[in-house]
Amino acid sequence: MSAGFPDFRLGTVLATSFTATLTERRGDALERIPTPQRLVDWLAVSGLAVDSCTAAQLDLARELRESIHAAATAAAIHAAPPASAVRIINERSIQGRAAAVLTPENTREWRLTSASRVEDALGVIAADAISIISGERDGKLALCASPTCQAAFFDTSQSRTRKWCDMGTCGNRQKKARFTANQRKNAG
Repeated sequence: MSAGFPDFRLGTVLATSFTATLTERRGDALERIPTPQRLVDWLAVSGLAVDSCTAAQLDLARELRESIHAAATAAAIHAAPPASAVRIINERSIQGRAAAVLTPENTREWRLTSASRVEDALGVIAADAISIISGERDGKLALCASPTCQAAFFDTSQSRTRKWCDMGTCGNRQKKARFTANQRKNAG
């Protein structure tokens, strides 16, 4: 969780963090970028600051998010990704014109072509998705074990056996449910 934006789930992988802007996909879905301004906020905390976003750009972002989720889910279960998802991810990647730059602290930052270019930010997210879905990065795509979540996440743990997209939410919720069930069983 980030300071100032407690409802954003920010992980270490940009693409799967972006798909987490829609949570509880199998339960009562929660849209975490309901307005263009919330997308601006999410991009800012993700290192892709833009000045503004239109409703049409928000629609492009959501379409990319759902395409990444569909392709990542397919990769996690070793299935072919939907052709429409691949097309959208590729289109967003090609349309973005952001450049990676090296900072004096030896970290990478993204420079967008203009401060309001949402398409550049989406291109960076799409490129990140391509790198994890194609297997270029060290890790494994997996699906959250929570029956109401089922989020795709990128597991970089040493054993590659993580069960939860986020231990602070889904993992704790499942542990609490197990504890409560055991308490009831022991009381009866």
